[in-house]
Amino acid sequence: MQQQPTDASPHTARRSDAPLTIGVVAPRSGRLAKLGDPLMFAMGLLRSRLRHVRNQGRGYELRLVSRDSRSEPEAARRATEELIRHERADVIVTLAGTRVLPAVADTCEELHTPCVTSTFPWQVYYFGRGATRDRPFRWTYHFCWGLDDIASVFADMWERVGPGRTVGCLWNDGPQGNWTRHQEEGFLPVATARGHTLVDPPGYREPATDFDRHITAFLHDGVEIVTSAATAADLALFHRQAVQRDLRPRLITCSRWLAYPVGATGADDPAEAKVASLVYWTPRHPYRSSLDGMRADELADCYEELTGAQWLQPLGPAYALFEVAVHALATADDPTDRQAVAAAIARTRLETMAGPLDWTTGPVANVATVRLTGGQWKRGDGYPHELAVVTNSGCPDVRLDGDLELLN
Repeated sequence: MQQQPTDASPHTARRSDAPLTIGVVAPRSGRLAKLGDPLMFAMGLLRSRLRHVRNQGRGYELRLVSRDSRSEPEAARRATEELIRHERADVIVTLAGTRVLPAVADTCEELHTPCVTSTFPWQVYYFGRGATRDRPFRWTYHFCWGLDDIASVFADMWERVGPGRTVGCLWNDGPQGNWTRHQEEGFLPVATARGHTLVDPPGYREPATDFDRHITAFLHDGVEIVTSAATAADLALFHRQAVQRDLRPRLITCSRWLAYPVGATGADDPAEAKVASLVYWTPRHPYRSSLDGMRADELADCYEELTGAQWLQPLGPAYALFEVAVHALATADDPTDRQAVAAAIARTRLETMAGPLDWTTGPVANVATVRLTGGQWKRGDGYPHELAVVTNSGCPDVRLDGDLELLN
């Protein structure tokens, strides 16, 4: 929800000795709880290291405080309000959640509090919340790839099948699907400009119960490739039903949940289905934190050692959220003035664990972009599946791990 600029403030006066506070909204319960793991891990790792921040020679005590979004937009609003009104948060950070992330950002815009978010295509974040190119947000900032970037990466992989492919679209009827099919700002214009024909049946409601209409359309039009932004469960349902009807796409490209490690086998196995996805962070990315110099591979190793689980792509952006927040507090004209902190984010140019971020040259105000490569899930050695980088035209300094595999 876009707000008109105003000098009014919902905040009470700050004590001169009060600490600065970074508020963290993360899904710690509910259906998105797994998506909150990277952010909570980064917070736990940094909490002991981020006790103070210096601004213009003065030291300020710094707190990191979190609240559970409960994976629901209304609960996310309440969590954000509590961090702002009761914990006196100077800046809010969050990532992930098609409905939850916008709820956090909108609440910050309404309550005049700086907010930094990630892992949500920027067109959905920006235009989907009511901003225009001429009327940006005042308080809320974002770094991520765009739907156009996903289309470019996916088209690189489709063209391994051949030029000018007919691609079936498995897109929902929500904000993600509607912006992906947008005629001007989404995925669609980039994909069609590359010579591909998209077959897009009416969007389905999540969670899906049946993909018969999509499969019928794909069979009718001779689809060889399927592209999607489905959840892992919906994609698995589609694949099972497609196999039953003898639709066997040579390649499936899927963003969103398929960027996370998967453990399915049999009919739901993404390696068997030749599922490819976007890649925005791996231990092999040549990125380093501005806070402590930690490298991407060191962060991944630390996560695996402390949790016993496979590294996650969102670890990079999660770590970078704190980097941006601390940088804004350290460079603001007055770190106790939220308007000054928001202005500091707007002029931020920073090398981070998520790569170089630059809000001064973004595609729109409030947005910095993240580089993308293409990846594919393959059978792993230490884990059931590992995400291999198979195309890197969007980020040539990330090495390839293997070749894109297609179904015969």
